[in-house]
Amino acid sequence: MDAITIIRAKRDGAALTPEQIDWIVAAYTRGDVADEQMSALAMAILLNGMDRAEIARWTAAMIASGERMDFSGLPLPTADKHSTGGVGDKITLPLAPLVAACGAAVPQLSGRGLGHTGGTLDKLESIPGWRARLSGDEMLAVLRDTGAVICAAGEGLAPADRKLYALRDVTGTVESIPLIASSIMSKKIAEGTGALVLDVKVGSGAFMKTLADARELAATMVEIGTDHGVRTVALLTDMATPLGLTAGNALEVREAVEVLAGGGPRDVVELTLALAREMLDAAGLPDADPARALADGSAMDRWRRMIAAQGGDPDAPLPRAAERHTVTASESGVVTALDAYAVGLAAWRLGAGRARKEDPVQAGAGVELHAKPGDEVTAGSPLLTLHTDTEERFGPALAALGDGAVRVGPAAEAAVRPIVLDRIA
Repeated sequence: MDAITIIRAKRDGAALTPEQIDWIVAAYTRGDVADEQMSALAMAILLNGMDRAEIARWTAAMIASGERMDFSGLPLPTADKHSTGGVGDKITLPLAPLVAACGAAVPQLSGRGLGHTGGTLDKLESIPGWRARLSGDEMLAVLRDTGAVICAAGEGLAPADRKLYALRDVTGTVESIPLIASSIMSKKIAEGTGALVLDVKVGSGAFMKTLADARELAATMVEIGTDHGVRTVALLTDMATPLGLTAGNALEVREAVEVLAGGGPRDVVELTLALAREMLDAAGLPDADPARALADGSAMDRWRRMIAAQGGDPDAPLPRAAERHTVTASESGVVTALDAYAVGLAAWRLGAGRARKEDPVQAGAGVELHAKPGDEVTAGSPLLTLHTDTEERFGPALAALGDGAVRVGPAAEAAVRPIVLDRIA
């Protein structure tokens, strides 16, 4: 085997053999294949694609590059959720304890925010004392005690993906659907869950801007999961407008707790319940009632236990930003559009996100929404409140919002889309 032959094969549109895929992924992980060679192959894959067998084998090779977690010793079925990322997407926070309260174990490995999309671990780290990094034994202990754990993936999980992801980011090959799908699924399958629900976001605040691209990605990931024996289903969900009424870290934790307390924004509750039902059905618990678990306080109890088990204080006050600035409506009417990307970019510039993985974030920074599409507003009423510890960040955040992030007009022009746009299984 040699890298040049494999690069030429994919460059010329051929399907790679299982042996070629196994060799190149393992050799790249070891350092025997140079970055420039893997860059060339990644570009050839972006341009010429991969068939289902190639994608399944590529995913398997990335899984084989590291360790696999095993939860077969748990007395409960396991189910997990993965979101492709969006603005105000705090769904994992209420979802994991909710599904645990209904009888499934939820081993949720999550990530950090980068750019305009938020990260689950950043949000949870705004809770005093909470720890994202757990050993394998600690993760299993939290699962046994509370039924749910949200933590960072260990270094040994799919190391080939970590190396290839960094390379794709600087070589213009991030958009390759076979590489996106295998990146996501290699980590999720290595995680060892028995069932997986994918939340594929669609719209301005999402990576996938169109339904057609989102369907292709979702179908590819569902096929990978099926080919590896994981019961997998995908929901395509709207990300033209931010989820809920907050985009930030501590701001979103507060909103998630409101949902667990039986309140919270309607769209957050709707999507949380939709994903919970899919997870429970995939885990073999179709008769469980997540709405009841929200109403009777059992989901909140799981949340408190889960946070405490990872060193957090569920009763501690959450951080609040030192500075605030409110944006008001210039006219009366109905909010016709609220651009998710602009809100996410503003939250990032306020300090809620990072430009590089090593950058710090402000726990209290972000954007609070006072109106969503379809809501009536009057001239002078608040539309958005910006939160930051650094007053000079208001200017760049306001520039991100520009003149078109929130549009007010006649009710007939309001663009209100359903939360769940499609389902692929």
